[in-house]
Amino acid sequence: MTTSITGKRVAFLAADGVEEVEYTRPREAVEQAGGVAELISINDDQIQAFNHLDKSSTFPVDHQVKDADVGNYDALVLPGGVANPDFLRTDPAAVRFVREFFTAGKPVAAICHGPGMLVEAGVVDGRTLTSWPSLRTDLANAGATWVDEQVHNDDGLVTSRKPDDLPAFCAEMIEAIAASRQKVEV
Repeated sequence: MTTSITGKRVAFLAADGVEEVEYTRPREAVEQAGGVAELISINDDQIQAFNHLDKSSTFPVDHQVKDADVGNYDALVLPGGVANPDFLRTDPAAVRFVREFFTAGKPVAAICHGPGMLVEAGVVDGRTLTSWPSLRTDLANAGATWVDEQVHNDDGLVTSRKPDDLPAFCAEMIEAIAASRQKVEV
């Protein structure tokens, strides 16, 4: 039986440089489970995705992060890509958006380089998570315990290391969203 998140709204925060498969596969998982996915970005029209270091597809932006309200979403997904989190973490509205999901106690899922945004938002102290290995020191310096696991769920904070972990990441992400008692009414 597939877990349902019917009607739950999930924000995907991404910018140019997002790893395409780390955006598209979780988005497909949300939609297949009955959720509504929206792309939130610092960009105003579209984002340029990458397949590792090569340009791939572009994706239309639904809302700019400066205009986005966390109250309209049940969960947040932070895809990776080397450049994506670096662009996002320099934008105060993007950092605020991430921090507000934690303040509201809503599920957050981040994969690969995506947890870089969690460091910038100051929300990893005392948490256990995983990521692409190059973020290990950054996460530890921010107070997190880093683990080398395919997927780790720390009380609704779901993290994974890399694209190979996507099946486990997507399954755990959907479970965390389904387990959340909150559901926004829009």
